[in-house]
This record gives sequence, C-alpha cells and structure tokens, in this order.
Amino acid sequence: MLPDLTKEFLGRRAVVTGGSQGIGAAVARRLIDGGAQVVVTARHRAPETPDDATFVNGDLASSDGVESTAGEALGVLGGCDILVNNAGSMEVHPEGAAEMPDEAWQDSIDINFLSAVRMTAALMPALRRSDSAAIVNVSSAGLGASPGPMAHYRAAKAALNTYTRSLAQELAPQGIRVTIVTPGPVHTPGADRVREALGNPPEASAVPLGRLGEPSEVAELVAMLASDRGRWMTGANYFVDGGARSL
Repeated sequence: MLPDLTKEFLGRRAVVTGGSQGIGAAVARRLIDGGAQVVVTARHRAPETPDDATFVNGDLASSDGVESTAGEALGVLGGCDILVNNAGSMEVHPEGAAEMPDEAWQDSIDINFLSAVRMTAALMPALRRSDSAAIVNVSSAGLGASPGPMAHYRAAKAALNTYTRSLAQELAPQGIRVTIVTPGPVHTPGADRVREALGNPPEASAVPLGRLGEPSEVAELVAMLASDRGRWMTGANYFVDGGARSL
C-alpha cells in the first residue's frame, strides 16, 4: 500500500533556509502539502514564498544572522524535526580563480557552506530532542575542478559535501539522518540569472532526459529523504539531474 503523502509530515516542524523562491520555495510547499509546519528563511520574501509558511527574514552569511534567525524560527515552531539547508548565492566573477578577490571567496564560503554549518549547530539541540530528525543539505552539480568564474561557489559546495558526510557519521548513533541532494541544471531565478551572466543559456539537449529540471522535482527528493520513507538513508549524496551528472 502506498503511503498517504498528504499526511507524512503531520506534527513535524521544518526550517527551510533560502526558502523564498526557487528550490527552497518548492521544498517548503512540498513539506506543507505533507502536513508539516514550516518556517522559511531568506533575506527577502518573494512572490513564490508559500503564504502558509512562516517567513523569517534573516541574513545567514554571518554567525550573528544565523543565531538570530534560528532563534526566531524556534520561537515560532517550538522545536525542529527537519532542517533543509538550501541557502546559497551564485555570483559570477569573470576574472576567474587566480584573480578572484579574497572577499568573493569569503562571501561564497559564508553563504554556501558556513550558513549550513552554523544553522545546523544552532538547531542541533532541538533536532536532538526530535524522534524523527533529518537534515538535508542542498548542493550543486558540476563541482569538478575547472577554470572559470564560479570556482569560489564550487569550492564552497564541495566543502558542504564533505561536511555532510562527516556529520552523518557523527550523528547516526543519535538517530539523526543527514543527506545531500545535488540538483543538476534546474530552472530557478538564481540559476537562470547565472547562466545568462555566463553566456551559457539552458541547453536541454545536453541533458539525457531532454530538458532542464523544475524545482518541484528536486523538492520531491528532499521530501522523500526527510520523511520516514528515507529512514534507512544517511550520509549519501543523491543526484536529481536528468542524467546530466557530467555537466
């Protein structure tokens, strides 16, 4: 018998960072549709932000911003069962890795890597009190070493992957599951803007399944990993990319 997906998150409390638009908004929508109480965090609300999520304004690029945001989220939810670390930023630096300024590297590490580390630490006491704790970190495909204006972003996401695997091993004895979801080329406002800046328009022909992905398709994988359907899954990186892993 198939599970009732409209009830699989009943009674669960979730925090989705970077949840105002794109993949984050789709994840929040999917968790709400499954019965969860959801807080989304971002610098700004967007038209895509689910109306039935609680929006918490927060800048996760600093430790103070994370602490403030986490505290406000816990004040709304009273605890946390699911954390989806989706906050991120992709800024193009045409000068490439060799000439990229220190600030660009630090900014990318702060938002694309340390935001997840800090938010996880801030919510860890609440996650430890949960009977169904799950952390899902959202990474990015195409992290192989290559020249170009996105080296700082790729490095930060590679660090996130290593951190996630280490954290999963550490927390498994406590029953807290930690996984990575790695989307391939997906239509989101941020990703479309970066592709345009790189002069690299979406090429559906490069994806074996013949098209770019939609945020809702990534959200479905996140939901599965965060739910009881994924209760024996931790420490692994799951790709959702139309077969385009080599991109």
